[in-house]
Amino acid sequence: MKILMRDLSAFWSMFHVIFLFVILFRSRYPKKKTVLLAAVGMGLLMFLNGVGLVVLGLEVMGKLFFFTCSIPSFVYFYVLSADKGFRYILTFCLADTFCLWIMGVTLLLDSCLGGGRNVLLFVSRLLLLPLAEYFAYRFLRKPYLELQASVERGWGVFAGMTMLYYVLLTVMLYYPVNIENRPEDFFLCLLILLLMGFNYATIFFSLYNQLLLFRKQQSERSLQEQKVFLETKLENQQQIRRLKHDMKAYTITLSGLLAAGNTEQAVGYLRDIGSKMDAVMGQFCPNPYLNAVVSHYSQKLQEMGVELKPDIQVGEEELPYLELCQILTNGLENACDALEGLSVQERSEVSVQMKYNRGYLTIRIMNPCREGLCVEKGELPATGKKETGHGFGLPTVRDAAKKLGGDMLCYTQEGSFVLDVMVKSDFL
Repeated sequence: MKILMRDLSAFWSMFHVIFLFVILFRSRYPKKKTVLLAAVGMGLLMFLNGVGLVVLGLEVMGKLFFFTCSIPSFVYFYVLSADKGFRYILTFCLADTFCLWIMGVTLLLDSCLGGGRNVLLFVSRLLLLPLAEYFAYRFLRKPYLELQASVERGWGVFAGMTMLYYVLLTVMLYYPVNIENRPEDFFLCLLILLLMGFNYATIFFSLYNQLLLFRKQQSERSLQEQKVFLETKLENQQQIRRLKHDMKAYTITLSGLLAAGNTEQAVGYLRDIGSKMDAVMGQFCPNPYLNAVVSHYSQKLQEMGVELKPDIQVGEEELPYLELCQILTNGLENACDALEGLSVQERSEVSVQMKYNRGYLTIRIMNPCREGLCVEKGELPATGKKETGHGFGLPTVRDAAKKLGGDMLCYTQEGSFVLDVMVKSDFL
């Protein structure tokens, strides 16, 4: 009975390691497919490890667990995961180490208070592991998933720390023999468990602070976008009022030319008025919101001595202008920032294209970039500004594109920085 409860509690723990990881990781597949693949793959792995527990016993399987369960599940879920690199390593090791920590605590409790009969071991694991999962799902999952989606850097240190703790705890509990057979190491094991608790609290606190900082900076970025947008609309309204005021003078001049029989001059004058109205109204796009953004940056680039060349073949239809304005605003602001770092001689035109292509709305913004800048496709260039509040433009573009069922790609090409955005026309 004692051995049966020990083996059942080990098998129960193995199941909850996988379940806890599924709570915290971001899959590349839909939820139903992820659950099915996890159940099939891990079910087979758990069955094989269960057979190993029955045949070889916990003493042997505890030493082989890293090779029979940890490595195979690491590789399997790596294929399923949307995150790669240190983010994935941290999430995987976090679930393993957290459950291993509970296993260590319950093992010490049973050895010290339960007389080593495994009753306390079995009951405590039966209760604590589901409670840990509830805590992770209720309080940790949402901010942790948001953090994985929003923060690109800074995962390496935490991932390395978690890997070392996992190895340390595995060695402490199972090498050279199970900790329950080494009572002289109980106090050392307890100190390590306590130290891990404090260190993981520090990790979670640091990650949560990063999330709060990211939310604050995103909010500031959003407010800045709204400010630019409202200022653009105000400028357009003021220009329209001035144009209405000037229409009386235009009418008098045109009437005088026609009365004098100067038809050709009248036609030329009308053409000039039309050009001025287009410049004032910014006839880059029929959609007034997109047009306001392009007009604003056309004027801003003109002040920098750079020509904006727009090729916008959309706008007659109804568009999700909030997300599209976010994409244009951040893309063109990024172009302006790049131009500020160039000499006047190095500055050339900035182009904006918006058109439909095979069921997608494609947006391309091209601007000159500094010499030596090399950005491969799929990378996000780091901001060159040290002030806070910078470095969020391109991630904002990517998030806005994903809201519309698309994605973003940026790269350098022949001295130009290229921002390509594709969104599904079904979302428009």
